[in-house]
Amino acid sequence: MKLTFFGAARAVTGSCHCVECNGRKYLIDCGLQQGRDEKDNSVLDFAPGMVEAVIVTHAHIDHSGRLPLLVKQGFDGDIYCTRLTAKLLGIMLLDSAHIQESDAQWENQKGKRAGKELVEPLYTIADAQETLKHLVPVEYGKRIKLQDDVELEFVDAGHLLGSAEAQLWLTEAGVTKKIVFSGDLGNLDQPIIRDPQPIQGGADYVVTESTYGDRLHGKVGSYKEELAAIIDDTMAKGGNVVIPSFAVGRTQELLYFIREIKEEGLVKSNPNFEVVVDSPLAKEATEIFSGDLTGYLDEDAIAAIKRGNLFQFPNLTLTETVEESKALNADGKSRVILSASGMCDAGRIRHHLKHNLWREESTVVFVGYQAEGSLGRRLLEGAERVKLFGEEIVVRAKITRVEGLSSHADQNGLLDWISHFDAPKPQQVFVVHGDQDVTVIYADLLKERGFAAHAPDYEEVYDLLAGRMLAPGIPPAVKESLPTSPAGSPAYRRLEEAGQQLLTVIRHNKGGANKDLGRFADQIRALIKKWDR
Repeated sequence: MKLTFFGAARAVTGSCHCVECNGRKYLIDCGLQQGRDEKDNSVLDFAPGMVEAVIVTHAHIDHSGRLPLLVKQGFDGDIYCTRLTAKLLGIMLLDSAHIQESDAQWENQKGKRAGKELVEPLYTIADAQETLKHLVPVEYGKRIKLQDDVELEFVDAGHLLGSAEAQLWLTEAGVTKKIVFSGDLGNLDQPIIRDPQPIQGGADYVVTESTYGDRLHGKVGSYKEELAAIIDDTMAKGGNVVIPSFAVGRTQELLYFIREIKEEGLVKSNPNFEVVVDSPLAKEATEIFSGDLTGYLDEDAIAAIKRGNLFQFPNLTLTETVEESKALNADGKSRVILSASGMCDAGRIRHHLKHNLWREESTVVFVGYQAEGSLGRRLLEGAERVKLFGEEIVVRAKITRVEGLSSHADQNGLLDWISHFDAPKPQQVFVVHGDQDVTVIYADLLKERGFAAHAPDYEEVYDLLAGRMLAPGIPPAVKESLPTSPAGSPAYRRLEEAGQQLLTVIRHNKGGANKDLGRFADQIRALIKKWDR
C-alpha cells in the first residue's frame, strides 16, 4: 500500500498523487503544470494504462487539465467526481483542448517560416470528448466501492462548485487505512457555495493543500466595499477596471458581489456602470450555475435564486465572439471587464491588458492566486514593462489586489480544517499544493501543533502500511535541472518501469484467448511504430 507524489510537490500546480493498493493504482487528480511549475506537461511519470481509476477533486485545470492526455496515452478506467464537477469538466476540458490546438497551430505557423518541425497539441478536442465518456458522477456523502478493497466518499471542500475532499479507505493484508485528500479548501463566507466541511471519523493519513499556508486574508466582509471603491475611483477617471478572473467560480463570485454593489449604490461616480464578462467559457459556466444546484449552495445563494437574481443586474453583457471582444477596446467607454485567464498567461485577458496597462486612468485588479512565473505575478511584483503579442507595453495602470477575494482557505482556515483530525492525530500529514517555501512553513506550523507533517518532494514514495518513506523524492532544485527526455530522467525511468509491467502482463496472460492476445499484440506494435521514428 503506497502513496506517490507526481505533482504539486513543493509546487502550486499540476496536482497529481497516486495511491496503490494490492497492486492497483489510483490517481487523485491529474492537473496541468502552470507558470513556474511547468516543465513538460506532455510527460506522465507513470504508465497511464496501468492506472485503475482517477478521482478528481474539482474542475480547475491545475487539477484536471491532463486528464485528456492520460486518456490519449492509454488510460481506460473510470474517472470519479461530483455531479457538478462533471458538468464543469464538460466545458473546461473542451476549452483547454481548444487552447492546446490553437497554441500548436500558432507555433506551427511560426515554425514553418523558421524551418522547424511541426509540433502536436498536448491533446485535441477529440481527446477531451473521449475523456468525458469516462466520468462517473458521485454525490457528496455517498460512500462507494471502487474495488472490494478500495472505497471512496466525497465531502464538500467549499472551493468551487462541486469541489470535494476525497476520503479513501484502503484494505490490504487484512489492514484498512483511511487517507484523506483535501483537494483545494475554500475560504470561509464565500458567496454562492458552502464553507468547507470537516471530515468526520479521523484519518490515518492526510494530504493537505497549503496555497495560503503562510498568510491571512483580509477582513471578512470588506471585499465588496474594497472592490466598490476601486470601481468608483476608476470610473471617475474615465478608465477601465480590468479583472483577470478564472472563468469558473471566481467570475460568478464577482458577479454576485457586483450585483450587491449596484443594488446598494456603492459606486457614486457611475451608478449604472457597464460590466462585461468577456469569456465564452465563463458564459457557459454561468449557465451551469443557473441549473440544478440542489445540495451545492449556501443559504444566501438559495435565497437569491428564489428572488431570481443570483447574477442578473442592469448593464451586464456576456460576450461570446472575437468581434465583440475586440469592440470593447475600440469605443472608448469606461467599463468593468472580467476576462480569463486568472493568471494572465492565456486567453482574452492578454488583449485587454495590452490595451489598458499603458493607461494611467485604468486599474488592473487581481482577485486570485498568482503562481510564480506567471504574468499576473510579475505585474503584482511591480514589473514596469511587459511583452504581449511581441509588443513591449509600459505599465502605467494602477495594479492592485483585493486580498480577501480568494477561493482558497488562508492559514487560519487550513488550521481549522486540520484541527478536526486531532483525536487521534493522523500518522502523517503531507503538505502539498503551495509554493516551495510555503509548504515547508505550513508543515513546520503543523509540527508545532503536534502533527507529524512534512512537505514531500516530487516522486517521493511512502509506505502506508509500514508508516515510513520507501523512496525519497527529487528536490525542486534538482527537478529543475533534470533533462526532459534522455536516459536517467524521471520520464525514462518510468518508461523502463512500464516496460517491465508490460512483460508481467504478457506473461500473466499466457494461454489466453488467441483473438484477445492478437489484438493486444497489434496494439503494442502500433505503439512501437508510432514512437520508433
